[in-house]
Amino acid sequence: MRFYTQQHQHYCGVDLHTKMMYLCILSQEGEIVLHRNLKTDAKAFLAAIAPYREGLVVGVECIFCWYWLADLCAREGIAFVLGHALYMKAIHGGKVKNDKVDAYKIAGLLRGGMFPQAYVYPGAMRATRDLLRRRQYLVQRRAELLAHVQNTNSQYNLEPLDKKLDRKRNRVDVPQHFADVAVRKSIEVDLALLDELDGLIKQLEAHLVREVKVHDPRSWYRLRSVPGIGQVLGLVMLYEIHDIERFPSAQDFCSYARLVKCAKQSAGKNYGYSGKKIGNAHLKWAFSEAVRLMMRELPQAKAFVDTQANKHGKGKAMSILAHKLGRAVYCMLKRKEAFDVKYFFAK
Repeated sequence: MRFYTQQHQHYCGVDLHTKMMYLCILSQEGEIVLHRNLKTDAKAFLAAIAPYREGLVVGVECIFCWYWLADLCAREGIAFVLGHALYMKAIHGGKVKNDKVDAYKIAGLLRGGMFPQAYVYPGAMRATRDLLRRRQYLVQRRAELLAHVQNTNSQYNLEPLDKKLDRKRNRVDVPQHFADVAVRKSIEVDLALLDELDGLIKQLEAHLVREVKVHDPRSWYRLRSVPGIGQVLGLVMLYEIHDIERFPSAQDFCSYARLVKCAKQSAGKNYGYSGKKIGNAHLKWAFSEAVRLMMRELPQAKAFVDTQANKHGKGKAMSILAHKLGRAVYCMLKRKEAFDVKYFFAK
């Protein structure tokens, strides 16, 4: 956890919502100089903070509608800090909760150096990252449709479908497999949605490849030098990491990617693990998929997992390989080098 500890003349805490925003500005001495509920509007915000703009820092909790405020502060040259939602909930939780109290607490955390920071993703690449996450959502919906077709086939105890349905040419005669008219219509709806999603996902991937060639093609090709990391996984890793320099060490990067467990200890005793939801879920998914694909392509990877599985079990063995891969990706991007199989599996 990193806290914002810089000193300013004024500290502005914003309890942000889609239609309204509550502002609380504290002086360096802790005096409340502004406590006001405003319409969520750029002009209203700038007018409210105008008397205290010199030496001002703005802090807001990381929720879905922070983009515009971060971009506004960047354009106006105002210091902006994004708060980690889970950490902030643990720190400033109290008996009374409303917008006025929350804004004051956010400003107080800023002033006291206890404001937990989240990463302010730059606007230039933010939209592309969100588009990549949208693609992942569409892929998940596509997988649900494929599963529904297979589950319906099992539901009526019919002969197994002999072809893989992920390819369009194998889905032509699938509705005729079902005798009931209503069931057949349901399958036709699934297949129509699958055809539409296939086209949309293909278009999105082509657009994303063009975008990455503008933003950071060299890092993308370095990531793709890893066996098991193709175009899509390389895109996910690149845009979720953005800048490897923001991680002081490989362990910090692995913690952000949810590749390590955080132990709970007190008085020399272990109390299990915590913080499973703290970190980047998209990076966790990408490394998990990369490990599975690496085991298909590299015999060394499969042998490594088999060896570790004898000691820890299959699940933990793959987690160990994912952690090892995370450290390798960190070093690759840090040193600007391609993946070296011999060095990766060297004892």
